[in-house]
Amino acid sequence: MKSAAQPLLEVSGLYTGFQTAEPRRSLLTNIHFHIKQGETVAVIGESGSGKSTMALSIMRLLEPPLCIQAGSVRLEGQELLQLPDKEMKHIRGQRMAVVFQDPLSSFHPMLTLGSQLMECIKDGSRRANYARCLEMLERVGLPNPEKMMKSYPFELSGGMLQRVMIAMGLLNRPKLLIADEPTTALDVTVQAGILSLLKDVQREFGMGLLFISHDLGVVSELADRIVVMRQGEIVECEQAAQLLQCPAHPYTRHLLEMVPILGQPLPEQVRVYG
Repeated sequence: MKSAAQPLLEVSGLYTGFQTAEPRRSLLTNIHFHIKQGETVAVIGESGSGKSTMALSIMRLLEPPLCIQAGSVRLEGQELLQLPDKEMKHIRGQRMAVVFQDPLSSFHPMLTLGSQLMECIKDGSRRANYARCLEMLERVGLPNPEKMMKSYPFELSGGMLQRVMIAMGLLNRPKLLIADEPTTALDVTVQAGILSLLKDVQREFGMGLLFISHDLGVVSELADRIVVMRQGEIVECEQAAQLLQCPAHPYTRHLLEMVPILGQPLPEQVRVYG
């Protein structure tokens, strides 16, 4: 039975690396963190720190030769790493969902957005599912949902496509949404709209949100807690306000120094922690 104190997502001792005959080489080393129901946890780190690899590991979407070498990933107390592929696929569609950085590459270019949205819903009549898609497209702030259903991915802007992808992720009311750099390719105005949308739907649906970014300025607007990754390891995990005001690790302080401050010049020299 699920206890009141049980985390929504709990990752323990996670190692991910290459499946080779040589001694184990890990890209992720001993990852530990959790997300509570309704909580937003942001994962921050520079490119190559292992953020996206961690997200793919949690979703079990790694491509060979990458594989999970050890550890545990539990969703509402259920161990995900031991599940058959068919059952894990069902969980990805129903209880957890992901929004990727590049929405254009996430959609089939030759299929309408409506057909791809409808494919995500496995129960209900076609009429009911169509209405559900229209409702969700409207909920994420897209004009003329019926026209959107008939559109192809290349006909929409990046910001609009990202909203469609968020709608797709929310169709089955998941308990956990993983957003992997969802605003990186968008301009500042569109980025602000997507962040506001994520905050609104997260609060409305009461879901956990794992938000992955390299931008501390972005996550400071969104996160309850922040996880800092460097070279495949978690170096700091703290409440957002505490971490932003009093970072404990030198690498976190380095990242904070790189956040642009309005009216101040950028630092002339970047200190690298290798």
